[in-house]
Amino acid sequence: MALSSRLLFSCVCCWLLGTALGKKDEVQVITDSNWQEILKGEWMIEFYAPWCPACLNLQPEWEEFAEWGDDLEINVAKVDVTEQPGLSGRFIITALPTIYHCKDGIFRRYQGARNKNDFISFISEREWKSIEPVSSWFGPSSFLMNCMSGLFQLSMWIRQCHNYFTEDIGIPVWGSYIIFALATLCSGLALGLVLVFIADCLCPRHTPEPHSYPRTFQPETSRRLQKVESEDTLDEGDILDSEVEERIKQVDGDSSQNTARKRTVSSWEAKDAS
Repeated sequence: MALSSRLLFSCVCCWLLGTALGKKDEVQVITDSNWQEILKGEWMIEFYAPWCPACLNLQPEWEEFAEWGDDLEINVAKVDVTEQPGLSGRFIITALPTIYHCKDGIFRRYQGARNKNDFISFISEREWKSIEPVSSWFGPSSFLMNCMSGLFQLSMWIRQCHNYFTEDIGIPVWGSYIIFALATLCSGLALGLVLVFIADCLCPRHTPEPHSYPRTFQPETSRRLQKVESEDTLDEGDILDSEVEERIKQVDGDSSQNTARKRTVSSWEAKDAS
């Protein structure tokens, strides 16, 4: 009985020891929901696609490299670009597989050989310090890359809608294109109206007053204009003189008529008195 108990205890201890020694660090999976975790600590991230032959060849080496994660004090992760298009746009993935090194939010693109030993030396010997980091303008947490991520997610959503229209509902391909064209046109018109309304509110339109510019003349033209103006002034003076003379004559005529009338009235009064 005591012997059997000892044998059982020894088997359990051997199993626990073997489990502890044989434990492997798994490659962490990064998605759109948890990608900000890589901004803290040190990471090596692989961007891959299941259909990529080079990515499939890299998987064994990457998993063996992940086993050294605790010894190197580094996190090893991977991103499936077919499932996470937003991260593909955020990191501007143009080739597969693509590997990034991240240290406290500073990203560097790995360009070395793709095997376990090179990965280990890259971390242990700090070879990443010789690589120029990604500019803050193109960092995954920048405003520009947030917009890029949104565009990639939108493109994936449009693709899913297209597949739904053509495969599930049975709409022809050209019908799906027409739907997207009409949706694009309507959204563009709505966005244009909104922008015009905002512009009118922020910058109301003012009718500019006409601006009068002084006219410039050549010397000869200016002399002619001065001569014409002087002649007009003389003519106006002559006209004024003639009007004054006519007015004087009219006043004299009126006074002579009044005198004659007075004489006639006085003669009639003398006759009546006699």
